[in-house]
Amino acid sequence: MAGTTTQAPPAPPEEPRPAPLGPVGMLRWSWRQLTSMRTALFLLFMLALAAIPGSLVPQRPVNPLKVADFARTHPTLAAWYDKLSLFDVFSAPWFAAIYLLLLTSLVGCVVPRARRHVSAMRARPPAAPRNLGRLPAATRWETDLPPDEALAATHGALRARRFRTVLGEATVSAEKGHLKETGNLLFHMAMLGFLLAVALGSFFGFKGTVLLVRGHGFANTVSQYDDFTPGRLYDASRLAPFVLTLDQFDATYQRSGQQRGAARSFDAHVTFQPGPGAGSRRYDLRVNHPLDVSGTKVFLTGHGYAPRFTVRDGTGHVVLRDAVPFLPQDGHFTSSGVVKVPDARPSQLGFQGLFLPTAPPFVDPRTGPRSLFPAADNPQVLLTGYRGDLGLDSGIPQSVYSLDTTHLHQFRKDGQPLRKALTPGQTMRLPHGAGSITFDGVSPWVNLQVRRNPGNPVALGSAVAAVLGIIATLGIRRRRVWVRVSPGDGRRTVVEFGGLARSESAGFAEEFAELSTDLRGAAPEARPPASHQTAVSEEE
Repeated sequence: MAGTTTQAPPAPPEEPRPAPLGPVGMLRWSWRQLTSMRTALFLLFMLALAAIPGSLVPQRPVNPLKVADFARTHPTLAAWYDKLSLFDVFSAPWFAAIYLLLLTSLVGCVVPRARRHVSAMRARPPAAPRNLGRLPAATRWETDLPPDEALAATHGALRARRFRTVLGEATVSAEKGHLKETGNLLFHMAMLGFLLAVALGSFFGFKGTVLLVRGHGFANTVSQYDDFTPGRLYDASRLAPFVLTLDQFDATYQRSGQQRGAARSFDAHVTFQPGPGAGSRRYDLRVNHPLDVSGTKVFLTGHGYAPRFTVRDGTGHVVLRDAVPFLPQDGHFTSSGVVKVPDARPSQLGFQGLFLPTAPPFVDPRTGPRSLFPAADNPQVLLTGYRGDLGLDSGIPQSVYSLDTTHLHQFRKDGQPLRKALTPGQTMRLPHGAGSITFDGVSPWVNLQVRRNPGNPVALGSAVAAVLGIIATLGIRRRRVWVRVSPGDGRRTVVEFGGLARSESAGFAEEFAELSTDLRGAAPEARPPASHQTAVSEEE
């Protein structure tokens, strides 16, 4: 129709948008996410992943010798590892961040659950449903007992089974299995206890390492440690005042078979004095058998060889007579080390050495000098000598296991670098009257870790609690049962019994059958009427 205008259909109403959370709402949402069980499990998994480098990369607090050897072998990679704190994983900032988040998540998760669980345990079992026959497990029978006696009898039978019961007007409500949730909470509280134990050790404990050569001693003071890492709140003046001396170290290795050279035992025989005025005592320090002195434990973590040298300078004076620890390079204890003689005259002396506990009859040109066996059956040391400035007075720290050859000149003989293999008792004469070095023999050394951790008792208690919690969680079922009695035909009483398990469990049907038998024994099923018995007899 001319002049007619068509109106557009009305726009659909806009869906209501939720109001923005705002700062307070965002904080509440973040807290709920952080304290959820899902987040706690994720953080626990992340903590386990973060701890993996601690077992793959040598750790400075545990074995600084291996860290130094790794840095010497892989200098570029070691620099990156240092930046990422991979040589001390458990003190790294990123590890501490995961640890603190997990601790917060567990506290925020466990505390509210514990409150709810306490309230649930104090609450009365719920009243009986109207129709017990609709429950997953149900039965009924008639008894000749009056209703009051039948109710009291079934109530007593459930109490004998250690059910929590509530006696109603004509019903009995009973439940059992709250310890399942208790075990679950106990397990999570044990995880919290583990974290607290780590915190106690980190704040109030210490770790230290020391290398001892046979015949040398160690006093438990900070200056005697090769590496000392105190807790953030630990007072180093409270170190236990004990003294320890390494008397002998014995190691045995398999001599034949496919596992030839495999270690079989390590025994460090030490003498220690627990404190001033105390008598000396002996102890056989072995792997997993630490020495405990007033709560401070001494662990055997490594061992090696220290060749003994006598060095004379150009004036003929003895300027060094000592055992020098060498670091193992392989499983057969092919070891490398350096000998620094800063007091030699007219110039300082330095030696790079390779020690072979069991030297081969000839050197393989492809692999170079390598020991054939880890025991010191045929000890030999290969030395390369230098003279000049060792750089010890430059103010720049140096490792005792490396030699800075920047300002040193290598000894030469007939135009070739001077290198010589020495067996015990042999001497290498240095050119130009610079002196000599004699290989006197070899002594074993051990690497000891000294540690005090006040969190160990808490960790032990948490481990026991975790095991008990898992047993309770897996072995206990939550279930509820109800009994209702009501008058039946004549003088008989109808007993209805039903129950359900709070979780899927194949064993509940068997338990319900046993409970039914117990209740029928407490409130016996009525006998059939006499007329009915006679009719049955006539039919037979």
